[in-house]
Amino acid sequence: MRKYFGTDGVRGLANQFPMTATFALRLGQAAARQFYTDGKKTHRIVIGKDTRISGYMFESALVAGITSMGMDAVMVGVLPTPAIAFITRSLRADAGVVISASHNPYYDNGIKFFSGTGHKLPDQVELQIEQFTDQMIETGDVPLSADKVGKAYRIDTAIGRYVEFAKNTFDRDVDLVGLKIVVDCSNGATYKVGPLALEELGAKITVIGNQPNGTNINDKCGSVYPELMCEAVKEKKADIGIAFDGDGDRVIFSDGDGEVVDGDIIMGICAKHMKELGLLNGDTMVSTVMSNLGFERSMNNAGIEVVRTEVGDRYVMAEMLKSGYNLGGEQSGHIIFSDYNTTGDGLVSAMQLLKVLVKSGKSLKDLKNMIELYPQTLKNYKVNKKIPLSELPKTTAEIASVEKVLGKSGRVFVRYSGTENKIRVMLEGADLKQIEEYAENIGAVALKEIEELS
Repeated sequence: MRKYFGTDGVRGLANQFPMTATFALRLGQAAARQFYTDGKKTHRIVIGKDTRISGYMFESALVAGITSMGMDAVMVGVLPTPAIAFITRSLRADAGVVISASHNPYYDNGIKFFSGTGHKLPDQVELQIEQFTDQMIETGDVPLSADKVGKAYRIDTAIGRYVEFAKNTFDRDVDLVGLKIVVDCSNGATYKVGPLALEELGAKITVIGNQPNGTNINDKCGSVYPELMCEAVKEKKADIGIAFDGDGDRVIFSDGDGEVVDGDIIMGICAKHMKELGLLNGDTMVSTVMSNLGFERSMNNAGIEVVRTEVGDRYVMAEMLKSGYNLGGEQSGHIIFSDYNTTGDGLVSAMQLLKVLVKSGKSLKDLKNMIELYPQTLKNYKVNKKIPLSELPKTTAEIASVEKVLGKSGRVFVRYSGTENKIRVMLEGADLKQIEEYAENIGAVALKEIEELS
């Protein structure tokens, strides 16, 4: 069982264990030990971050840990998570590390790693880093002499490199001239690169959420609060709205009417377009168990198979690598176009959707109507302890009862959040009011049972 790593790295309240400067120092040492390769002439780890005020603290701690173990620390500053994956590959570094808590509030922070190929780490590698971290905490020893200490330096060209990379995923025979776009950067990591890339392709953009101050990341803006984007789209009479999350690995859209368009719809639109061009490997795409049942059936009707995985884009990517598929993602807006990048990339995803809009000559509203979604509700409940569902007989009995009523026309999925102390209850069915009541019933039973057993 993993001790520190969750579904997307180590995460928690800044200045509370494990997200302390001291722990980050030890984690940096452990990562350097894991990624150091004997015989190589260069040993370096790329470090990027989002706009949280605590990012400075963790950046300094990681630099100290990495350099103390004989590796160089390459700091690229504020950049989206997928940009770190790209830069790590571009620099042929041994690994990349991102300081971010993604869509969480500013007082949370996290640390996640990429391998030298730009992929998120498999469970066994994270477990090894955890073991090294514990050893560093217990002994405090650094088995190197002073002449083995690594260097730390900054690269100022990283923003330009990533912007060019993102633009090059957009076909050269089309541009965005004449398109009016609202861009919400969530006061996060995309606040420079997002608007810059879209403007250079000719779009007329209105930018919001681009004034980060260290504490306003994801604060009533971005993909976790798309209402701000939707209102701006209607006010500016824009063609489309684009809302990134704090670290830029996910994206949510708005059509011209100010209606939210989620990751399922975007994947569906792009999958159909790729299939028509013969570019969708195996006529198959990968999504998670959270994706809408109606989305899956719409894809099946279009001759596209949907393979489902656990929640988390790392599991989506693992399935894509294993089976050779080149499109996958999550309803939340983590979308992976593996022909271009090795992880969910909000800016690249936006480029791919905009490409379909321009080439088809259709609006996002027209394209989304080709994919029928079933009514879906998702309820989140805070818990003080994550007791395995298998140990909650009353809850599992309630779930089974609801599943029996819904039959094949609906679906129930209950899980704990991988990054927060919450239990998530998701239902789909023909009657929205009915499934909301069922979700609340399941949530109430679960909360009571967890409290009784805690």
